[in-house]
Amino acid sequence: MNKPGTLYLCATPIGNMEDMTYRAVRVLSEVAAIAAEDTRHTRKLLSHYAVHTPLVSYHEHNKDQRGPELINRLLGGESLAVVSDAGLPGISDPGSELVKLAVEAGITVSPIPGPTAALSAIVCSGLDTRMFLFAGFLPKTTKKRRERIKELTDIPYTLVLYESPHRFVDTLERLLTAFGDRPAVAGRELTKKFEQFHRGTLQSLCDHFRTTAPRGEFTLIVAGSQGASVTRESLASQDPIEAVAALVDRGIAKKEAIRMVASEQGRSRRDVYQLVLNQEKE
Repeated sequence: MNKPGTLYLCATPIGNMEDMTYRAVRVLSEVAAIAAEDTRHTRKLLSHYAVHTPLVSYHEHNKDQRGPELINRLLGGESLAVVSDAGLPGISDPGSELVKLAVEAGITVSPIPGPTAALSAIVCSGLDTRMFLFAGFLPKTTKKRRERIKELTDIPYTLVLYESPHRFVDTLERLLTAFGDRPAVAGRELTKKFEQFHRGTLQSLCDHFRTTAPRGEFTLIVAGSQGASVTRESLASQDPIEAVAALVDRGIAKKEAIRMVASEQGRSRRDVYQLVLNQEKE
């Protein structure tokens, strides 16, 4: 009997083609076949790196049929790679189903690490990264979206979510209603030429994207529950030093906290900064 092959989970760029690793190119060149969500999309990537390995379609709509076929090839001794359209496969895509089948069959599964939108966004967010929860995409139906958001409301850890542009404002509004006005950061076009991070709170993001149409796939980072929520009313009525401290405690950068308090209280940023600085000196 042949020794089973290895299933490689191969990360691919989330935007910038230069983020492909040497190891990923080598593995993709050496395996018997590559299972891809969108073979047309992956073929462009392989062409860029002069990789000529055969492609096999593997996606949400054919995974039940194609998965066992790929497992049989692995059991027959072939090593295969699985890729998603972008990032590390197995996160919010059907690659996770293939991994389950491989593990159940006693097949070795090996990661070829690389870029992921979730980690790229959270490390640049300025929010607390010590403990966080990856929530992926919220369900599409209204009822299930409401239920999932309710489950996340009291989570004390920073939340990481993915969202498409046409549902992004709806998601922000639902989170604002359920959570209150927490610190939040929206990352879009990550690693690409027009990469942007919009930092503030759920309310300020709502205000911005209601007038500026969201474009591209978004990664949304939201501060975890800290008991009482940060609202515009509380920022406007609190002592400015206390308001800044409350925002910093919730993971938002001091510079951004000063800007938010100054805006809500009708003060200049210089004045709020000076008040905070004097307090720190004391």
